[in-house]
Amino acid sequence: MDKPPKELVLATRNRDKIKEIRSILKQTGIKLRCADDFEHFPVVEEDGSSLEENAVKKASQVARSLGLFAIADDSGLEVDWLEGAPGVFSARFAGQEATYKQNNQKLLELLRGVPVEKRTARFRCVIALASPRGGVWTVEGECEGFIAENPQGSQGFGYDPIFVVSSLGKTFAELSPAEKNKLSHRAQALAELKKLLKIEH
Repeated sequence: MDKPPKELVLATRNRDKIKEIRSILKQTGIKLRCADDFEHFPVVEEDGSSLEENAVKKASQVARSLGLFAIADDSGLEVDWLEGAPGVFSARFAGQEATYKQNNQKLLELLRGVPVEKRTARFRCVIALASPRGGVWTVEGECEGFIAENPQGSQGFGYDPIFVVSSLGKTFAELSPAEKNKLSHRAQALAELKKLLKIEH
């Protein structure tokens, strides 16, 4: 990338993701804009068969529509016992309009009775950066862990209360936002994005 953009549109309406990405990128000097800043913000159907497909589609359509560089994140929880599920369907695992709690309940039910050593999982995050002219770059981040038997902690969102980080023995929901933002899959992907954008912070 010859000239990194000074302004990025976050191609998501998920307020939890927006808050987390803003926090991780706050020292970069890049102006971050979101759907609330635009009168007409495109609605993109996430129908890809992979995290990368969805991230690229969201970023590309938003960048073209608004004429600005855009980034899109697609993240998924991959549980080994479930052969990688919920994966790309993580956000709608228990149904199209499922809540975080419903998704967690479905996953715990599917793992009922499975011993801890077989509950291994990882969070994966793919972030796509798209230019209005059609250029696309992708970066990835990953965090290894396992699925708890019961929800623990009150921080975070999504599957955070049931995903235990292997290196800490705590769920994401038991960590402060600052702690999570140092080691999460999204933090690692955004660290790679900073390198792509030639940002040192």
